Amino acid sequence: MKEQVLAVQRMQEYIETNLEQEITLAALAQVSHFSPWHARRLFQQYTGLTPVEYIRPLRLSRSAVRLKQGGCRVIDAAYDLGFGSVDGYQRAFQREFGCNPGQYARTKVPIPLFIPYGVQYREQRKETVSMEQLQSLFVQLVRKPERKVILKRGIRAEDYFTYCEEVGCDVWGILTSMDALEGEPVCLWLPEAYRRPNTSVYVQGVEVAADDPGVVPEGFETITLPPAEYLMFQGEPFQEENYSSAILAVQHGMDRYDPSFLGYQWDDTVPRIQLEPRGERGYIELRGVRPL
Repeated sequence: MKEQVLAVQRMQEYIETNLEQEITLAALAQVSHFSPWHARRLFQQYTGLTPVEYIRPLRLSRSAVRLKQGGCRVIDAAYDLGFGSVDGYQRAFQREFGCNPGQYARTKVPIPLFIPYGVQYREQRKETVSMEQLQSLFVQLVRKPERKVILKRGIRAEDYFTYCEEVGCDVWGILTSMDALEGEPVCLWLPEAYRRPNTSVYVQGVEVAADDPGVVPEGFETITLPPAEYLMFQGEPFQEENYSSAILAVQHGMDRYDPSFLGYQWDDTVPRIQLEPRGERGYIELRGVRPL
């Protein structure tokens, strides 16, 4: 992988670790192993943003997550994330998200949180990965109730990367800002019955209760899913840079798995579900089943 890509990745990781501290271009240059001028140029080249343009929405988004989780005052969110005053923080929040932080804390109106993506992972997408063996795979039967999914469709997307190209990666930020039935957004592969003409198999959304009256953001829509049983497949924890191999390993194991051992058969009338790949918990994917 290019040294420039790794340099930018190191700067992103430094920002993530020191988000509550003052972050200077000199410090970013030091971790990048390039001069300040060159470090800034590389950062903008690979992320599309200057360090300042990257750090500010990231801090605002992290503050919004704290407000969403409850128990955090606006004044604490402002000062903990490095804003010099509450007024300045409120103005910045309003400009970024179109509402003030107090309003968001009360209503949880969907907002486009900034979700950073490591540049090295984009580069890894271009590499060919082979994963024929899986060290361990945890399988669990999961029952989901009737529920609604607030989702945004693509056009032809069949996976995360093509979906981002069609729709934009900021969709995940909006979903993360919303309350979810099980605490986090989901990615879905939709069966034909849930698709509309000229829309994608792969979508992103958030599961909510069947009677949830929550706000549906502009450009999103709602579908209702019936009660269903799933087999949840969870791989081993992985290093973040190895996420592609972790995903392929679980999917390879799932393709070879025979649910009849548990008295079930695959049920592809319900969407397949993908959770956000997180290294500390392993990659997770769910596929529908029904009794034999």
